[in-house]
Amino acid sequence: MFTNLRTSNSIKVINVYRFKLINSNSRRFYDSKTTSPLNYCMNSVKQHDYENFICTLLLKDTARSCAFAIRAFNVELARIFDQVSKPEIGLMRMKFWEETVSTCYNKDINKIPQHPVAFELFRVITQFPLTKRYFNSLINSRYDLLTKNVFINLEAIEAHSEKSVSSVYYLILEGCGVKNINADHAASHLGKAQGLVQQLRCVHMAKKLNTIPLPQDILAKHKITHEEIFRCTPSSRLNECGFEVASRAHQHLVKARHILENVPAKGRSALLPTVPVHNYLDKLQKCDYNILHPELQTRSWWWIPRMWLINVRNKY
Repeated sequence: MFTNLRTSNSIKVINVYRFKLINSNSRRFYDSKTTSPLNYCMNSVKQHDYENFICTLLLKDTARSCAFAIRAFNVELARIFDQVSKPEIGLMRMKFWEETVSTCYNKDINKIPQHPVAFELFRVITQFPLTKRYFNSLINSRYDLLTKNVFINLEAIEAHSEKSVSSVYYLILEGCGVKNINADHAASHLGKAQGLVQQLRCVHMAKKLNTIPLPQDILAKHKITHEEIFRCTPSSRLNECGFEVASRAHQHLVKARHILENVPAKGRSALLPTVPVHNYLDKLQKCDYNILHPELQTRSWWWIPRMWLINVRNKY
């Protein structure tokens, strides 16, 4: 794969194109006269991360706007990996967001890039005590994906999910005014469960994304080749792989739900995505762990009223 992407030569390329990159981002996104930065963030999450969009709607007031800024930022990072064909271009975009976060923490509004997500990020970083390290974890998790397309084992996916998913929950909890060890512990397990589920969900797009979502050791154990993954060839052996990954995700989900009982009430809504994660795992079980089953590619709705009821009762 691609190596030495963060060398001095790459940085020189970034410096040459940075001005063009920032300005192209500015021009193509939105009309500030008709769309506020918050509305842009909400629409972005709705379009690219629908389940989390529904969950975030149920947060209260200012915490909700903070969460949408965080999730929109994460969407921007995730789309870099989906959109670029050359790692150098991806690196430039990553560098843009890395510098944007640093600029936001310097709290100089005159230096914020003309981008709706950057504006909203500046607002929430100024308003809420958000930890910069978690934003950096999100960025670094995407750097990792630019340099590798496989995961050795489940532990590698869990480590990646801790950075790429759990960090989102840590930030949202801070936006809810919750700094609690039980909340962080639950967020860690939920992030790993959701990260594992995301890997299962993107198997049918493996060729398009040029990645192998399932762990190499499990694929080897069941004698599944990369070609079978890219061709989306269903088999009982692939179902066994799906079962092993789903079982680990379920373990994390159970732990997260158990810990939620000890999470402060105002922080529980931040962890509502336990519901759609459980919904997917339940559907997968009914499909006999066939991760390529068409039923898993359709959007279901029954979990939404259930999640609303859970949120009202504040019991998970």
